[in-house]
Amino acid sequence: MRKMCLIRAPSNLGLRPLRPGHVPGTWRAPQALSEAGLIEVLAPAKVVDLERPAYSTEPRPGTRLRNGPAIRRFNLDLAEIVAGALGRGEFPLVIGGDCSILLGALAAARRSGPLALVHVDGHSDFRHPGNYDVAAALGSAAGMDLALATGRGEPLLADWPGIAGPLVADELVIQIGERESRDADFAWPDINSTAMTLIDVFAARELGATKVLDKTRAALARSPYWLHLDVDVLDQTVMPAVDSPGSPGIDPDDLFAILSALVAGPACIGMDITIFDPDLDPTGDLAALLVSLLGRVFAQQ
Repeated sequence: MRKMCLIRAPSNLGLRPLRPGHVPGTWRAPQALSEAGLIEVLAPAKVVDLERPAYSTEPRPGTRLRNGPAIRRFNLDLAEIVAGALGRGEFPLVIGGDCSILLGALAAARRSGPLALVHVDGHSDFRHPGNYDVAAALGSAAGMDLALATGRGEPLLADWPGIAGPLVADELVIQIGERESRDADFAWPDINSTAMTLIDVFAARELGATKVLDKTRAALARSPYWLHLDVDVLDQTVMPAVDSPGSPGIDPDDLFAILSALVAGPACIGMDITIFDPDLDPTGDLAALLVSLLGRVFAQQ
C-alpha cells in the first residue's frame, strides 16, 4: 500500500468571474473538504499546503490568459511539491482548486519520462487559440488545461522547465465525461480530429463502468498515468457546487467504480481533484458527499 501525500492547492486563478466583483470560491475547497473529514478518512502520511494566490480580473502584460503569470508561479511551486512526493515513493493526491493545477502536477510527473493522462471531466477543457478569438476576451486556463497539457496555447502555460514537448502526447490522453461534444454548437470540435481516446458521457453511460475501464486500459497500453477528476463530471442534480454544472453526468456508482479501479492500478502515479466550490454548498452536504466518495475510492487500496 502506497503512502499518500495530500497536497492542498487553494487556487481559483484559472476561472472567470461569474459576475462583476465575483471571486470564484474553488480556493476554499481544500479547507472545506478537510473540515468535512477528508484527513481523517484518508489518513495521509503527509499533508502539504500551498499558499493561496491572489486572484485578479485585470489583464497582465504579455499574456491573454487571466492570472497567467500567477498560474505559472503557483504551478511551479506545486510541481516541486509533487516531485518531492513522487521521489519519496508517495502517492500525491492534489486537492484543488481549479483545473489549472493539473499543469503543475503533470510538470512534476513528466520529469521521469512520458506518461499518460486520464482526464475525467464534464468538459474536455480543450479551448486554445486555434478555436477561439484570443483578442476578444481574456482566456481562462481552467477551460484550457487539456489543450495546454498537450502543447496548445501560450508558452507561458504550455512550456515547462526541463520538459521537451508537451506535458502529455495526444495518443496518451483518455478523456472521459464530456457532455457537450454532441451539441451542434460544440465549442471545441477540433478535439475530435486528435489521437486522443474520447469517451463522452453518453458513451460512458451506455458502456457502463466495466467497459469504460476496458477501453481506458487498452488506450493506456501499460503507460504510467496521472488521474484528473473534475467533479463537474457528476450530474448537476448530484453535484451543483461547481463553476459550470450540467447534465447528464456519469452515474455516481459508475464514477466510484472507474476511479477506484484506476487509482488501484500500479501505473497510476497520482491524482488531482478540482472545481468543487464551497460557496455553492452552504449546508456542507456536498463536501461530505465528496469526502465519502474519496474515502470509498481509496479504501480499495
